[in-house]
Amino acid sequence: MVVSVLEEMRIKGLGVIDDAVVELSSGFTAVTGETGAGKTMVVTSLGLLLGGRADAAYVRIGASSAVVEGRLHVPAGGPAARRAEEAGAELDEGALLISRTISAEGRSRAHVGGRTVPAGLLAELGEDLVAVHGQTDQQGLLRPARQREALDRYAGEPVAEPLVDYQQTYQRLRSVAGELAELTTRARERAQEADLLRYGLDEISAAEPRQGEDAELAAEAERLGHVEALAGAAAQAHGALAGDPADPESLDAVTLVGGAHRALEAVRAHDRSLAELADRLGEVGILLSDAAGELAGYGDGLEADPRRLAAVEERRATLGHLIRKYGDGSADGAGAVLSWAETSAARVAELEGDDDRIGELTAERDNLRHRLTELALALSEARAQAAKRFADAVTEELAQLAMPHARVQVALRQTEAAGGPETADDVIELHGRPVHFGPHGADEVELLLAPHPGAQPRPIAKGASGGELSRVMLAVEVVFADVAPVPTYLFDEVDAGVGGKAAVEVGRRLARLADAAQVVVVTHLPQVAAFADRHLVVEKTHDGTVTSSGVRSVHGEGRVRELSRMLAGQEDSELARAHAEELLATAAAQLRERGR
Repeated sequence: MVVSVLEEMRIKGLGVIDDAVVELSSGFTAVTGETGAGKTMVVTSLGLLLGGRADAAYVRIGASSAVVEGRLHVPAGGPAARRAEEAGAELDEGALLISRTISAEGRSRAHVGGRTVPAGLLAELGEDLVAVHGQTDQQGLLRPARQREALDRYAGEPVAEPLVDYQQTYQRLRSVAGELAELTTRARERAQEADLLRYGLDEISAAEPRQGEDAELAAEAERLGHVEALAGAAAQAHGALAGDPADPESLDAVTLVGGAHRALEAVRAHDRSLAELADRLGEVGILLSDAAGELAGYGDGLEADPRRLAAVEERRATLGHLIRKYGDGSADGAGAVLSWAETSAARVAELEGDDDRIGELTAERDNLRHRLTELALALSEARAQAAKRFADAVTEELAQLAMPHARVQVALRQTEAAGGPETADDVIELHGRPVHFGPHGADEVELLLAPHPGAQPRPIAKGASGGELSRVMLAVEVVFADVAPVPTYLFDEVDAGVGGKAAVEVGRRLARLADAAQVVVVTHLPQVAAFADRHLVVEKTHDGTVTSSGVRSVHGEGRVRELSRMLAGQEDSELARAHAEELLATAAAQLRERGR
């Protein structure tokens, strides 16, 4: 026997369960109870502990919240222990305490080892510790994608390694093909954009604007437009400073300031402050003389030039046109035009380089498709090798589940494309044929079942009854347990549609699976429950309008009564009790034969 991973669960306020403790052990545990008693809530509780979706509908009517707590034994140094410790959780002598709370409003909280954690961490722990299977998993097994996953899981590394390379190559091919399609589709738009940009660049190049030229021209136009006024003002100012040569008696500022300076110079030796004023007047005289000289020169160089004014205005009009088209509204209009030209030149180079990029992407796409073809072929070969072993292993398990003549086959097919690989992005050439491919390769996997000799293998969706499908699913899980075991298996009515001898064989096979793992089965079949090492009963009581459920362990007489109820609906029926005792004795004898 192995040490159980899931040691205990406490459930409060979940569905019909008011407050129950589910104590589990290693080996095979059966969970039974009347319809509506809440057996499925045990599975739901474990699902919540393993990061399942929280739903306010799970909360018991009248309760403020639902709480599920669990104690798991986690192997030291294992993946689950490392994940928990990385999240800051603490282990208590190898036991990991986890809990999940759902409020009546639908809010959810998760705790691991005393630390609040995301629900996603619970799901990661569950992947390493528990495999949960219910009736929905049986329906899932009907989907081709699920069947492909089953085969890949069984094949192990021979498929897993090329599949990783394939998926990386596939994603890169999708990215390259998408970029290539966009560039090719937008070729006309890109050509139009490049033409517009080149037209603007040619227009700017022809004008040859300079940084700040528009401001310089504005100043020159202002001066040329007011030549007469500027000349008159300059002459008047010059006369005020230097005097009028035609009137020797006129007074001017330079002469007056010079007289003042000479008067102070005569007595500066007597007073330091007056000497300072004399120096200042000397400086003023020099400045006035300089200003008068510049005014004379300004007037001499000032000349009306209508042709120059016209040229300036024409240039300003040219720059204004460019600024309105390519400027950004800033004060430096010519600078904005030059900046647009620089950016546009870079964009034209980029657009012209798209042709080179298309060539590069086309070459990369072809190389990727070639590599993808090699990987798809490797995947197909690895799957083909695993398919025969997988089919034989499941067939052998079905023989142990009262289907001795059933045969399982795994069919690998590829969907042939109408055209060649060059006609579509999802087509490659495999074995000389154009076939479609996807993110998991080019193979379509389908489980076929021939339930009896002479029957043609048919897809399990069409060739298997409900009970047969349950046994196929159980057989597949048992095969998985041999190649990729987990410590705990939880089956929710995996025996649906099964009865009679087949039910006995299901119980026997689940007991064999429990030799190497903890197995918890929610069942309605006494033939299955009889093989359990531990039998839990979910029972409900009525208190007015409130129904509550609890979980208790039964053994001895209590177990006989429960099996009798399951057999005949009557705990005290003598025939049912005799049948129940016979089932228990048969199961015990077979367990003893295997050393259990």
